[in-house]
Amino acid sequence: MNLQPSQALARAVRMDVLKMIHQGRSSHIGAVFSMADILAVLYRDILHFQPENPQWDLRDRVILSKGHAGAGIYAVLAECGFFPVESLWTHCADGSCFSGHVSHKGVPGVELSTGSLGHGLPVGAGIAYGLRQDGNPARVYVIVGDGECNEGSTWETALFAAQHHLNNLTVVVDRNRMQGLGDTEELLALEPFADKWRAFNWHVVQVDGHDHDALRAAFAEKSDRPHCILADTVKGKGVSFMENELKWHYSPPNDEEFNRAMAELQEGVR
Repeated sequence: MNLQPSQALARAVRMDVLKMIHQGRSSHIGAVFSMADILAVLYRDILHFQPENPQWDLRDRVILSKGHAGAGIYAVLAECGFFPVESLWTHCADGSCFSGHVSHKGVPGVELSTGSLGHGLPVGAGIAYGLRQDGNPARVYVIVGDGECNEGSTWETALFAAQHHLNNLTVVVDRNRMQGLGDTEELLALEPFADKWRAFNWHVVQVDGHDHDALRAAFAEKSDRPHCILADTVKGKGVSFMENELKWHYSPPNDEEFNRAMAELQEGVR
């Protein structure tokens, strides 16, 4: 199979995370799989960074606000050379730096420990504001969950970012339409979602969050306003029996499910 570099990275991330969550008996595989393509396009095609110098002053900053999907950030950083892939297999083991919710402690390339939803975007906006004040051309990218947009801090930050014309800030909403207890539209409806962001004076583009060409084009759009990419995704994308199944917000795969899932991922991108 001829894969684009970003598609190959997305598949590697999904395979790494499958192994991490299976071995660590942890959770949130569905939340990682829905955003794996977003991570892959960002890290392969968009970001400026130096794995050998993680604190490079001109690096673009990525904050995973939906911190329960931290295994995905760990995997993409490992695949990009920040640390050995083999170190991922300690995920969620006693004493490991690779905790279930993403942590910056001891993990090169992680900008912020997250997990309490609604915190990542406010911090990201503050970083973007500070970078601009310093004349630093680096950009800030914050990945949020759609269920996370229930949090009032998200919309307070949307106001702040628009007020200060933070066009160095991009929020990517992983719009998989599922959160911890069910469908987002049943629990606390977000639609008309794109219109809400536009009403807050953001530049908004809505794309298929698994289409790498569409994602690249969305990231490339320019505006004098903060940038919101609504990425329509599928929870558990890449494994047929995990897709759109709430179970995989929480459950690790057993041995039989692990083997079935790995076989599907090895066959190709769904």
